[in-house]
Amino acid sequence: MRFLTAGESHGPKLTVIIEGIPSNMKLSSDMINKEMFKRQGGYGRGRRMQIEKDTVVITSGVRHGITLGSPITIEVINDDHKHWLKIMGVEEGEEMTPDKRKITKPRPGHADLVGGMKYRHRDLRNVLERSSARETAARVAVGAVCKVLLESLGISVYSRVIEIGGARDNGEYTLDEIKKKNDINDVRCIDETVAQMMRDKIDEAKSNGDSIGGEVQVIADGVPVGLGSYVQYDRKLDGKIAQSVISINAFKAVGFGAGYDMKHLPGSKVQDPISYKEGSGYSRMTNNLGGFEGGMTNGMPIIVNAVMKPIPTLYKPLQSVDIDTKEVYQASIERSDSCAVPAASIVCEHAVAFELAKEILNEFQSNDLEQLKESIARHRQAILDY
Repeated sequence: MRFLTAGESHGPKLTVIIEGIPSNMKLSSDMINKEMFKRQGGYGRGRRMQIEKDTVVITSGVRHGITLGSPITIEVINDDHKHWLKIMGVEEGEEMTPDKRKITKPRPGHADLVGGMKYRHRDLRNVLERSSARETAARVAVGAVCKVLLESLGISVYSRVIEIGGARDNGEYTLDEIKKKNDINDVRCIDETVAQMMRDKIDEAKSNGDSIGGEVQVIADGVPVGLGSYVQYDRKLDGKIAQSVISINAFKAVGFGAGYDMKHLPGSKVQDPISYKEGSGYSRMTNNLGGFEGGMTNGMPIIVNAVMKPIPTLYKPLQSVDIDTKEVYQASIERSDSCAVPAASIVCEHAVAFELAKEILNEFQSNDLEQLKESIARHRQAILDY
């Protein structure tokens, strides 16, 4: 399975093409829109989220609510594009006049300056329109399709926020508690007391013209044993997930299970002891490794923790240099959020869902959904009998 996305932040639409989804799977725009709506929310979001509806239109690969096995095309219309018609015109002669929206002052922490250098653009809008986190709406649409597939196979993927701006939820919860309460509030934090602390941190950053980041957690339950492989570095599934997560805008660190804390612990406190029960098969007594051993899933829930840096667009901008005049200026300001960690947890969740679905479709015969279910069922029984 693979996908491509296209579209600019203020262009007419985002387009996604997904290839490899099995035939005969139920799929509708409503199923995708349910996940798209989650990305729209979250305390600390800016005005863009009030403008864009982020509802999708499926234009190929589905007939009468059933996938065909052919490429699926999904479009997300940008409602705000009508205000950018001259600025984002496609045809020659549609250039903006006057040049008031040309950007020559790169923003620290963004792709603006390096992208301008690489692609030889003198108007940095040509960079920021595509490097914008707006593209993650398309990735959530892909992940939403993948979640439909995974759920039909008995696999659940969900996420939560565990830290924003130093306010951290250190509570210990069961998988059922996390699954039921991950959308309990507008910061997606289970502990309501900590949730209010997070809101206070966001408000403080906003009042100071600043931004804050945080940490999110993605959990996948019901994943078959043995996805991924140890035989080559690029077949390790945890490596693939790590790359996918880090590719999300503003994500700078990723860990599995005990992750970052392992540097403080002895091996006896990190490795997961193995147990066996007749009828249930092998299991692990702990899950410090986050569901992976040797780059392969071991049957325990996959636990991914990822850190998002503060959004680099600030209303109290940092110093920059005009690429035309080389004079020192304050960086340009584009509309932005003071905190996007709750929404980023949704993006991360769907990035993980895509990698899991892709690995499953690579591992098992999967032209048709029932064929895939039968193949996985045989595999699960073979693992149980081992």
